[in-house]
Amino acid sequence: HVQLVESGGGSVQNGGSLGLSCAASGSKYSVKCMAWFRQRPGKEREGVATIYTGGTGTYYADSVKGRFTISQDNDKNTMYLQMDSLQPDDAGMYYCAAHLRSGGACYASAPLFPFWGQGTQVTVS
Repeated sequence: HVQLVESGGGSVQNGGSLGLSCAASGSKYSVKCMAWFRQRPGKEREGVATIYTGGTGTYYADSVKGRFTISQDNDKNTMYLQMDSLQPDDAGMYYCAAHLRSGGACYASAPLFPFWGQGTQVTVS
């Protein structure tokens, strides 16, 4: 079983930046894939970005390409999302997700991920 805890959410002005963190604990094995999802007002949950263990591959939704950067610590159990040039339509609840499957897919599809954090709120004014 894996516990995920997000941090770093808050409020920024239009065009500002925020950095989110996700810490994984509770497993003897490192996570193999970690992902960020978000829920924006009036919209369905959507994938934002994913990263393979060791940073061997990344994925970004078209809506955030060039503005958001996903990264991972060497221990593979901490993930970050650096968000730059934030816009009001980026506001919402951001969730961390992870799976432990070696050689498995790592893309922003919610059914792939059995472990989820509680979320962290992002507001942009």
